[in-house]
Amino acid sequence: MSTLKDRAAARLPGLSDRVLRLSHRLHAHPEVAWEEHRAARWVAEELNALGYTVEPEFCGLPTAFRARIGGGPLNVAICAEYDALPGLGHACGHNVIAAAAVGAAGVLADLADHAGLTVTVLGTPAEEGGGGKILMLDRGGFDGVHAAMMIHPGPLDVARAQPFAVAHNRIRYHGRASHAAAYPEYGRNAADAFTVAQTAIGLLRQHLGPGTRVHGIVTRGGEAPNAIPELTEGRWYVRAENLADLAELETRVNRCFEAGALATDCRLEVEPESPPYADFVTDEDLLALYVGNATALGREFPEPSAASRMNRASTDMGNVSHRVPAIHPYLGIDSLPAVNHQKEFAAHCAGPAADRAALDGALAMAWTCLDLAAHDDLRGRLLKGGT
Repeated sequence: MSTLKDRAAARLPGLSDRVLRLSHRLHAHPEVAWEEHRAARWVAEELNALGYTVEPEFCGLPTAFRARIGGGPLNVAICAEYDALPGLGHACGHNVIAAAAVGAAGVLADLADHAGLTVTVLGTPAEEGGGGKILMLDRGGFDGVHAAMMIHPGPLDVARAQPFAVAHNRIRYHGRASHAAAYPEYGRNAADAFTVAQTAIGLLRQHLGPGTRVHGIVTRGGEAPNAIPELTEGRWYVRAENLADLAELETRVNRCFEAGALATDCRLEVEPESPPYADFVTDEDLLALYVGNATALGREFPEPSAASRMNRASTDMGNVSHRVPAIHPYLGIDSLPAVNHQKEFAAHCAGPAADRAALDGALAMAWTCLDLAAHDDLRGRLLKGGT
């Protein structure tokens, strides 16, 4: 197998221009969740050019795809994300994720059959709040997959994903409009309902442990200062260590929203944007292989610190990990003091360190796929569906 890994390493330089061109192209043309039509097409076209058979609109999702090569018994999925953030572009570096996935796929294209692998690349839309992978899971998109992996950029290299479980909800208050000066008593103020709810959430926080987060924005607060707001809307995220804790916390937070409705005589709607994202179950054997390969490429995994907390960010890959053995390591792009979801971080995601991360991630994932195919005990466990 070392010979196959040597061949994989030798193949990467010939792919590097393709990989980095794709990363920069995606970065220059960001598309938000469920609107990644160009991104999905561009990534799929690269895979098709590498010899992969591509199925567009996979699982009935217009911006998802599946690409496959090889006929080996062990089916490993490499997940590609490519959605951007509203107003921030690729400030979470999903262009790097997609490019690394294509790089790994290119390295493995001629080696899959020799290693006894089927290599599957899944184009997974709408990670930023839409839960694309969850829909793909529920529609059979991961059926037959024995292991799944992806990389994600951050300020520093972090091996282990430890994301919060999260619920994404749209909040609406329905009140009654009226002239704010002449007839205020006829109105029911839907903006005040949010004020009450946010005050209640702020007071709730003193009773919450460190493994929780509650945060959101008001996206519609009224139409005119002299009209009592009839409709207000917001988006709120609730996070906890696992799905059970999340359900309990979400109930408490929803009571705060109910308090806003009760106090202002408004009507409340709570609409989930997606199914909840789960915490992550790391496959320790897969992770050990990845860490060894990343270390061989010169990556370093520093001790946990405030700067390495990107591994706490929620991801729909967590739901995948509850059904399929999976890893979700982070690759540093030397961005500090800039961190994910900042415009400054977005700029770094097209810089030299991000380019290196895309190439290192590609080879580290490819080597890990080859290693697990050669590891008798691990391969046997995966083929039996063991987690």
